[in-house]
Amino acid sequence: MTKITPLKDKKRALVTGSSGFIGYHLCQRLLLDGWQVLGLDGMTDYYDISLKKNRNSILKKNKDFIFVHTRLEKKHALKTAFKDFNPSIVVHLAAQAGVRYSVAHPETYIDSNIIGTFNLLEILKEQKCNHFLMASTSSVYGGNTKTPFAENDASDFPMSFYSATKKSSENFSHYYSHLYGIPTTCFRFFTVYGPWGRPDMALFKFTECILKEEPIEVYNHGKMSRDFTYIDDIVESIIRLSKVIPKKPSNRISQSDSDSISPVAPWRAVNIGGSKPIELEKFIAILEEKIGKKAKKRYLEMQMGDVKSTQADISLLKDLINFTPKTSIEKGIESFLNWYIDYYNRGIKE
Repeated sequence: MTKITPLKDKKRALVTGSSGFIGYHLCQRLLLDGWQVLGLDGMTDYYDISLKKNRNSILKKNKDFIFVHTRLEKKHALKTAFKDFNPSIVVHLAAQAGVRYSVAHPETYIDSNIIGTFNLLEILKEQKCNHFLMASTSSVYGGNTKTPFAENDASDFPMSFYSATKKSSENFSHYYSHLYGIPTTCFRFFTVYGPWGRPDMALFKFTECILKEEPIEVYNHGKMSRDFTYIDDIVESIIRLSKVIPKKPSNRISQSDSDSISPVAPWRAVNIGGSKPIELEKFIAILEEKIGKKAKKRYLEMQMGDVKSTQADISLLKDLINFTPKTSIEKGIESFLNWYIDYYNRGIKE
């Protein structure tokens, strides 16, 4: 295992999934802010491994970044890393992602999302940190028909195995927070996009297909909408929320009528979304305009596990950190395209 040497004059953050899309950007920001960062990643091949390797190689150029190649299912390696590094905050982003993939490969979600999170919590009950922050998803709202989704809305009707495992992880974290006093914040992300994004996400797939003049797959005949959230707004929200540590119920004063803080534990869930949903057809039209080329479309039925629309109620986010995501979809898509063209060394044909 990589030698871990914690620096006493630095704030220390442990980030799981550090080579992933959100993990990479968060690590970059933490390092910029003067943190020492221990990144853990299993470097799985769910999507193009070269993307993960390249993100990781950039992070490793910073002397304050330490990388450990391990999966969270390997509890001994995880425990050793914790003990040696002794982080003040832990940001748990590692997970098997993807709604549609979970239909065909549910076992991978048990390993990564259930067992991995369980191992992490088992270690945290013995080696405390100041704040445990964990990625969840807007998918936990499942079959809810009321929008926008608020943190206190029911999340008992999962539409995919992925969302079921993430909701289970939230429940695990609440139990450990209650029993062992671990201050915990769960982020419910809404369709994150931007440079270095995941190839299985719509923006990446659509861009690739349009440039190659191949048809894009448009599910539910385009009658869908998503609450897209730009990566910089996600990272800014995480950084600010890391400083808002949930308190034990006897010591807290609710900061909002809609606060999701638990009545029995220092635990809360927080939506992080743009709160400006966009219809799929309009999203494609903006992408076409930015690329300068029309997409060839293949209209399909709704995929199993998908929902028709998402929208975040971000009242609590604003109350807690005085910040709301502000990057427009036009600017966000343009930033992604600039990165994509540069990364793959392709030009957009006129």
